[in-house]
Order: sequence, then structure tokens, then C-alpha cells
Amino acid sequence: MTLFEDLKWRGLIKDISSPELEKKLNEEKLTFYIGTDPTADSMHIGHFSSFLIATRLAKYGHHPILLIGGATGRIGDPKPTSERQMITEEEVEKNVKGLTEQAKKIFGFEVVNNYDWTKDISILDFLRDYGKYINVNYMLDKDIISRRLDTGITFCEFAYTLLQGMDFVYLHEKKGVTLQVAGSDQWGNITTGIELARKKNDIELFGMTMPLVLDANGVKFGKTEGNALWLDKEKTSSYELYQYLINSSDECVIDYLKKLTFLTKEEIEQIEIKHNQKPEERLAQKKLAHEVITFLHGEEEFNKAIRISEALFSGDISNLSLKEIEDGLKDVPNFKAVDSTLIDLLVNNKIASSRREAREFLNAGSITLNGNKVMDENMLITKDLAIEQKAIIIRRGKKKYYMGLFE
Repeated sequence: MTLFEDLKWRGLIKDISSPELEKKLNEEKLTFYIGTDPTADSMHIGHFSSFLIATRLAKYGHHPILLIGGATGRIGDPKPTSERQMITEEEVEKNVKGLTEQAKKIFGFEVVNNYDWTKDISILDFLRDYGKYINVNYMLDKDIISRRLDTGITFCEFAYTLLQGMDFVYLHEKKGVTLQVAGSDQWGNITTGIELARKKNDIELFGMTMPLVLDANGVKFGKTEGNALWLDKEKTSSYELYQYLINSSDECVIDYLKKLTFLTKEEIEQIEIKHNQKPEERLAQKKLAHEVITFLHGEEEFNKAIRISEALFSGDISNLSLKEIEDGLKDVPNFKAVDSTLIDLLVNNKIASSRREAREFLNAGSITLNGNKVMDENMLITKDLAIEQKAIIIRRGKKKYYMGLFE
């Protein structure tokens, strides 16, 4: 299977700028780039699905360059419905540093910052050397711009596509880049760069986009209640990432395996057969979680995610550190712990609605403290019982956890 055929089978090609690109990908060694703006100091799992293309093409001998938009991030690309909130210069710099370090660590390729070649260009030079080559009508036809014409679009946002086009031309001139790859929402910006190169330097550059990865509800992959799943394990733990991936829908999981792993066509087809035979075993989801987490954070982090999951499911948390417990219980109800009897703790922190209900839970053996079943309503709960002198973990029934924190 050729590279292009593999990309098509995985569903990783939406648009290409020229049919000639198929032959170039299969037979030549191209230098290409993919970029992101520094809207945060970490990439999220949506970036991962796109940036993996760099590793895929590199495996076939192509040379990737990863671009962090220190310049374009100061402007912000147009949103479909409203102007993007501008972030401070200090925040941009912080985010550029974080993303650069992360991209080098995860992907290991050359990383560039478009601020380096943009910061010294005067407005007159920009208009003369780049603005004169792109017709306003051409820019108005861009989907993201045309959708904003009724509500209004600032010149700042309007110029974004030309700035990104300038990046493409610069990287061709200085580093021999001939291909830009990106998510499908960047098609208009890619083609601006191709047009700019054609008119300014009389050369043909190439572009390719990938479909956005969506869940079963058509929501961008990795979005949970509006919050991104970050690639930085200090922002999103391996356990949290594991829980998201292991709960992928059966309708989407094979598609995720194609787009987010380096498993071969034959391996994925075998997993699909076994998964369809016994979907309740979640074989495909487990394989997805293993491949993604080990690529990002290593085998040890994956094993830690499994250990936390099994401990919380069984209720036996005795072998977990406080940090691991906090990772696993980040979203459970928290309360301020003070010295009190067990029954008062349950009622005062709404773990039970009344003293009568609290006694029912205790008598039924439904309450555990730090993984141990407790039944004595008069048991004194103090800081001495806390894990690492800080936290007590109450479990009610099989799934409901609460975390109490001592000062």
C-alpha cells in the first residue's frame, strides 16, 4: 500500500490542491509543515489527531517542520460567528514556549516560530511585498470570511489569511517547504499561500487537509463539556485520557484507531472482527487507549492509568498515592474535612440526606473510608486517618466518591 493509499484508507485526506500531489507523496521526499497558534500552553487531543500526520509522513521519508504561530497567534484567525478574543503579548510568549517544548518532546521534529520572520516586517513592506499580490475579491470568497460579512469582520481578522500565506512562501524560500498540511478548517488559508507563491514567485506549492475527527454526536474529538483534553499530563492526567478513550463509542472507535494509531490495516481489521464479536469486552477501545497514551506519555503512564482505574472500580485504593487518587477523583464532590463523627461527616457534607439515611448506608455496608468498609456511626474522623495527612476518601455504594480535604 502506498502512502497516499494508506492516508485515504485511514480517512486522513479531505482536500488536495492538485492531483499531482499523490505522485509526489508516493515517489518524492517533500519538506512540509503543519502549524498551530499558541492559544494555550499545551496542545489538546484534537491537535494530536492532526499533528500525527507529521510522524506518518516522516515514516515514509518526508521532512516535517512544526510551526508555532507566535505572530499569527497575536492576531487570531477568524471564528465563524464572532471575533476571537485577543490574548496578551505575555500570554502568547508563555504559550509559545510551552508548545515549542511540548512539540519537540512528543514529536521530535524541527519547530519554528513565525514571529521570528514577521516581527521586523513594516506595514509598508507587508503591503508592498505581499498585499499587492492577493485580490480582495479572492479573499472575500474564502468561506470563513464570507460567513462573517453580514455581522462584520475587522481588518485584523481579514488579514490573517494573508499572514498565513506569507508563512508558506517564507518557508519555501528559506527551508524548501513545498507542502502544507492542516485540518480541513484551514483550507482557505492554505490556498491563499499557494496563490501568493504562484503570483509572487511563479512557483507551485501544494496543500492537503484532513477531516476533523468527530465523536458520535458530531462534536470535535476530545471535547468534554467544553473542556479540552490536554496533551500535557499535568493538565490532563493519563487516567483522565484513558477514561475518555476507553469510553469511545463503538460507532467511532475503529475510525479512531485508523486516525490516531500506527497500527496496520491488517491489524485494525483483525481488531474490528474481534470487537464486533464481543463488543462488551471493549477490545478496540483498550487498544486505542494503549496506543495513544504510550505514544504521548509512555508505557509506565498507561500502566498507571490502568492501576488507578482498577483500584477505583474495586474500591481498594490502599495502594494508590494521594496524587494518583487526586488524578482519578478530580471531578468528584469535594468538601472541607474537620474532626467529627462519621455520621456527622456523612450528613454535613450531603453524602447522606439525613441521619436516618446515613445509618441505613452504614448498616448495609455501603460506606467505605479510604477503601475500608466502616459501620460505626460514632467513629471519630480526624486528620490522623487522612491519606498523607491530607485527604479522606468516602465511597458510597459502588461508584459514588467524595473527597474530604483537611487544612
